[in-house]
This record gives sequence, C-alpha cells and structure tokens, in this order.
Amino acid sequence: YVCSTWGNNHFKTFDGDVYQFPGICEYNFVSDCREAYKEFSVHIQRALNSNGHPEILYILLKIKDIKVYLKPNLVVVDGRIVKTPYYSSGVVIESNDIYTKIYAKLGMTLMWNQEDALMVELDNKFNNHTCGLCGDYNGIPIYNEFINRDTSYNPITYGNLQKISKPNAECEDPDETQALPSCNGHRDECQKLLTSPAFADCRLRLNLEMYIQACMQDKCACNGKEDSFCLCSTISEYSRQCSHAGGHPGEWRTQNFC
Repeated sequence: YVCSTWGNNHFKTFDGDVYQFPGICEYNFVSDCREAYKEFSVHIQRALNSNGHPEILYILLKIKDIKVYLKPNLVVVDGRIVKTPYYSSGVVIESNDIYTKIYAKLGMTLMWNQEDALMVELDNKFNNHTCGLCGDYNGIPIYNEFINRDTSYNPITYGNLQKISKPNAECEDPDETQALPSCNGHRDECQKLLTSPAFADCRLRLNLEMYIQACMQDKCACNGKEDSFCLCSTISEYSRQCSHAGGHPGEWRTQNFC
C-alpha cells in the first residue's frame, strides 16, 4: 500500500482518497501514531520554486532512533552529511541524480524524485496505526480522514490539522473556504493522455478516474500555460504508480511532450 504526493499539491492516501492541499508549512506526511512507541515519522516541507511550482524543500525522517534529513542531492544522518549508498542498522539509503530511496527494515520504503513527488510504502502491520497527510491506513476511504464522528472536513482543513507547529515558523495556512474550480472542460484531453497505448498495461492496475481528476485540476491551475510541470506531473505519477503495481508503462514522453 502506497501513499504519495506529487505535482500540483496532489495527495493520495493509503486508503485511496485523492485530494489537493496547497500548504507551505512543515507537515506530518505519515507517522506511526500508536501512543507508546512510534517506530517512524516522515515530515515534509513544501515550498514554491522559482517558477512558482510546488516542490518538496526537505524531508525529515525518524526511523527508530535514527534521524535523516533529505534535500536534493544531500543526505544528512544524525547531523552528519553521508555518502550514498548508506547502510546503517536496519536502514539503507540510495541516491542518484533523479531519486532518493530509503528502505527501512521495520517495513517502510520511501522514494523521492528530489522535486515534487514522494511515495511511501508501508507494511500492513501499520494498518490503522498511522496519521498525517497519508491518513490512518485502515482500508476505508473518507472515514477518519474527511469524516470524523459527526464532523466532515474539507481537504484543506484536514491538511492544516497535520501542520507541525514550530515556534518561529512563518507560514500561512491555506484558506479553508476556497472551493476547487470545476475543470470538466479538460476531461477529454486528460482521458486521452492517460489512456494512450503507452499505458495499456496500467488501466486495470490503477484507479484511472482519480488520475484523470488530478490531471483536470492541473490543467485548470495552468490556465492554458503549456508548461511541462502542469502537463506532466500527474502523468509521471500515473506511470510511477503503474510500475509500482507491476505494470510496464511504455514510452510516453516524446520530443515535444514532457
């Protein structure tokens, strides 16, 4: 089971909910939230880069007693910069120009493209034990994330609840009353991209509709800019998730697309 975030502030929880949350503070992405001993936590800090696109500025991990700080092309373990591949008790960190990957023996794999996209896979022994932007991993969509007892949260309220409060952090919470635009005008185009022959092996492995919806939101946010971040980040995510699910996406990038 995989939780991921990518592109234009999209998140997909372990239970399969997809939502958008544009916060630029530090957030609990996913943590073991059992009361007694927390085996791990993953915090992320989002920011807008010079082109105005959201990216992940850094990731903070705690795995048992090890602290890992990741930035693009930088891995710091317990305060020391380390070379990769790095091996420690129960943790392997690999890194190249494109990805940073961490394998933890306790049952977690993390993969970051050093820009906008982060994927965390957890062993099912953590079912019902996690909290954060990835949700509680109880296998039931919506409940406990966006509906809690009698209250229902919109994604922005839910996201704001995951903020790590730091005394001197200056960052605004996104506005909870903001409604997402309806982007139906882009449905055909997104559907065409995601059902292209390159993805024939993916269609039965993933919930296509959720990626079509994310792509439609991207197109809206781009306002007609033909900018590759807008167009490609959701398609890249679909391709990554397809490979992860055992599929073999074909070559979908071309000279003039992405």
